[in-house]
This record gives sequence, C-alpha cells and structure tokens, in this order.
Amino acid sequence: MGEASPAILVLEDGTVFHGRSVGAPGERAFELVFNTALTGYQEILTDPSYCRQGVLMTYPQIGNYGICLQDDESARCWTEAFIMHQLSPAASNWRSDMPLGQYLKERDVLAIEGVDTREITLKLRQKGALRAVLSTECFDADALLAIALAHPSLEGQNLVDQVTCKEKYSWTEAADDAPSLADDAPRLPLVCLDFGIKRNILRCLVSAGFDLTVVPAHTTAEEILALNPAGVFLSNGPGDPAALASIHAQVTKLVEANVPIFGICLGHQILAHVFGAQTFKMRFGHHGANHPVIESATGRIDIASHNHGFAVDPDSLEKSGLVLTHQNANDGTVAGMRHKDKPIFSVQYHPEAAPGPHDPFHLFGRFREIILAAKECVV
Repeated sequence: MGEASPAILVLEDGTVFHGRSVGAPGERAFELVFNTALTGYQEILTDPSYCRQGVLMTYPQIGNYGICLQDDESARCWTEAFIMHQLSPAASNWRSDMPLGQYLKERDVLAIEGVDTREITLKLRQKGALRAVLSTECFDADALLAIALAHPSLEGQNLVDQVTCKEKYSWTEAADDAPSLADDAPRLPLVCLDFGIKRNILRCLVSAGFDLTVVPAHTTAEEILALNPAGVFLSNGPGDPAALASIHAQVTKLVEANVPIFGICLGHQILAHVFGAQTFKMRFGHHGANHPVIESATGRIDIASHNHGFAVDPDSLEKSGLVLTHQNANDGTVAGMRHKDKPIFSVQYHPEAAPGPHDPFHLFGRFREIILAAKECVV
C-alpha cells in the first residue's frame, strides 16, 4: 500500500484529529455527518444527496469488499470527504474492480483513516452536524478552524442545480433484485424529475412497470405534461427544500393538473412545501441503512435506508391536505405522507435501498397501483 501521508481533520468546535490520508490530496470544507451503514460505502460516495457533505462511517473497517463500478449510484462521487477508522488493507470480492483507496484517489475524494470515529460520532450526536475541514496540505489547526467557521451552513442552500442532469434522457435498465411484473403487463410512461436521482431508484421503477424519461430539475410543468406521463416521480437530492421556490411552483402546476405523484426524500419535502407545510433542519439527520419505519394504517414495520438532514414539520401538516402515513420508529419524525384527495404520496426514506434492506420495495408497485386506480376514475 505504500506509506500514507498525514492528514488533519478540524471541526468547527475546535476539536482536532490527526490521521493518515488514504484518498486524494487537497483541502476541503464541508458539513460533517455520520452514516451507520455497515456496507454500501460506494453507493454513499456516489449519492448526489451528499453534495457539500463529508461522511464519517461508524463501522470500524471500511473497504473490505472493494469497488464494483456497476454499483455506482451516479456518474461521479459527490461526497467531499470520507472519514474512517480503518481502510481495509485487502479487498475480497469476486466482483471487485479495484480497492477503495484507489477509487477515492481516482475520483478526487479526500479521505482519512486512523481517527477515533466513535468520539467524532458522539460529538455529532451531542452537538449536531458540524462544519469541518480535512486537509493534507495545511496543518495549522487555527487556520483550518477559521476556514471551517467561514463555511456556509446547508440551511438555505439550493444544491439541486449542482447535481441535476443537463438534458432529458431515457432509462431502461431494471433492478436485479426488485420484484418485476409479468412480461405482458402494460407499461406506464413516467417522468422523473432529477433533483439528484440515484440509479437504483430508476432501476426499481423500471422493474415496477414504468417507461422512464428523466428530466432536469427546472423542467417546466408544461414541458412535463407535453410528454403525456401517466405519473411524475420527484427524486432525492441535496440541500434545503425551502430554497427551491421555482421548483415548488412547477410541482404546484402538476398537482393542479391532477397528475399522480410519488416523492422520495427531497421530493417528499418539496411536496410538503407545495401544500403549505414546512420543513426544518435536523440536528444530525438520519444517515444509515437500518431505520425502522412504521406505517400508521397497518402497523407494518419496514427497515429502511435513510439519508436526509431536513424533515417535514408534523405540526404544519394539519391544514395542508396531507396526512401522515409513516413515522420513524426511533424519533417519531415524519417518514411518509399522502394527500387526502389526490393521487399523491411520498416517503422520507429510500425504498430503493442501495445500500439497505429491501423491505420497502413494495412502494414502487404501490405507485403503479395508484396510477392505475386514478386512470379508472377518469371519465
């Protein structure tokens, strides 16, 4: 592996951690969050929802099954920095194309190992997500602290413009492990608004019987309706949902056109704003692959993947026309909602997994059922 270069991590509260650089050289500031998933580090690195964030993995050894390039969730890594207790010295996996360390260097991700990730995690739980700087170039802790303190909060930031696609495209690849329809089942045209969409969401939608057209985040409602979709999907993505006024306006027009809509994560939060509800920034968010979610109507519990730093204010739902459908069993936060009268629903978590359990795969089929029921109601 060769001798590692030194690296330094400085948090905005003044705490300093020294370790070894195992990624690209450089210096970056970011909001630091922790992720409790045991696997899925590659999917985390390539999830656009982590734009402008650094990720600390709580599991002590990362990288032991290497990198399979087919598992990328987007065309690049979005995580600014990656913090580990130990980068595995070996990768054992017949699918592996390269070790994680090589991947991090080739994709310009700063990474550090040899730090006490337990201490940092406890600090983030106590104080909330913290701004931080990781550097392999400057080791002046006071200078780095000043950079961290000057780094803007994610609150109020529109990051969707940085991650959305530049032009529309079609997606046809299905998921290997998601339930699929019979070959003779009719397929439904679906437009997906890309706020930072993950590839496995697209795969799951294809498996659920949709023909997909993915469009940039600022595509107008008129342009979307001109494609004659049976429904519209609102994707995950980074940043503050309250900062997306122009997107709220276009989704409002889709709602007024009575188009069936399904939203995940940021898409879920955007729907809240469209109907007059509010969102807030969480202390340290939900980032992991094992969060229990309770469905209010049935008591069904799904173990689900989560990645969000904002949440819907439950007290703001009362006059919105939206009904709470799911809650996070750990802290009671809003995990899902539907409209009382319209074919619209959303979830805060990630039913596509990648990484994570497959319990919520059924939601993609539920969207199809909602669309078909809405079509039957049209005279």
